[in-house]
Amino acid sequence: MIATSLTYAVLVSLAIVYIYPFLVEVATSFKSNAEAAQNPLSLVPQTATTAAYERLFQNSDFPLWFGNSVIVTVLVTLGRVFFNSLAGYALARLRFPGRSLIFAGLVAVMAVPTVVLLIPKFLVINQLGIYDTYAALVLPLLVDAAGIFIMKNFFESIPPSVEEAARIDGAGVFRTFWSIVLPMATPAVVTIIILSFQGSWNELSHFIVASQSQELFTLTKGVAQLSSGALSQGSQYPIKLAAAALMTIPVAVLFFIFQKRLMNVGEGAVKG
Repeated sequence: MIATSLTYAVLVSLAIVYIYPFLVEVATSFKSNAEAAQNPLSLVPQTATTAAYERLFQNSDFPLWFGNSVIVTVLVTLGRVFFNSLAGYALARLRFPGRSLIFAGLVAVMAVPTVVLLIPKFLVINQLGIYDTYAALVLPLLVDAAGIFIMKNFFESIPPSVEEAARIDGAGVFRTFWSIVLPMATPAVVTIIILSFQGSWNELSHFIVASQSQELFTLTKGVAQLSSGALSQGSQYPIKLAAAALMTIPVAVLFFIFQKRLMNVGEGAVKG
């Protein structure tokens, strides 16, 4: 009984540690600049105001940033679901020369810090002539090593007999993948959707090296600009945290909608 109580106490304490900064963020977004500076950790604004949100939409390019983030995130998420699934299926089922070498290279890429690849990524984007375009924001993110790894492992858990039956009925490789195997991999696909959406929505380093035009700013670049004091002098905590709070909403909604599917990935693979 004592051990259980201590366990719950530790879990509650950890939950508070993780949730409290978010609550401060939301509360501060409804404060005035003076109150935010005087009582930065207070969870109850003395005089609640939406001035920060009004200023965010009226005096900044927040709607443009939001729109760019939506476009890039949707395209990247769809691309990763399709291409990661294709690559994962090829590595899991198709036999071709160099297959093991390609998989080893994939694992090696996962071990390389992202920051190390920024300069090579910029050079490639610039050489292709797509720098400072939507193509530069989207194309390099359409495939990721972790997503391919996840899909490969899931496809390997599906009995080959399912595909053999489809081939006997005359289905080709792609038809078997698209109509038979991919629908069985729904838990893994949901995982890719969540990870891809969150990763591309919160991406910053790639967007820094891929573009410079204000018209191509995403939320991460825009909020970073706000944090550096782009609108005015002073701390301006309310408007900065209002932008951060709004930026958090889409990812939180997506996670809460699909969290059960995400939790059941392992179970789905076994059942497949």
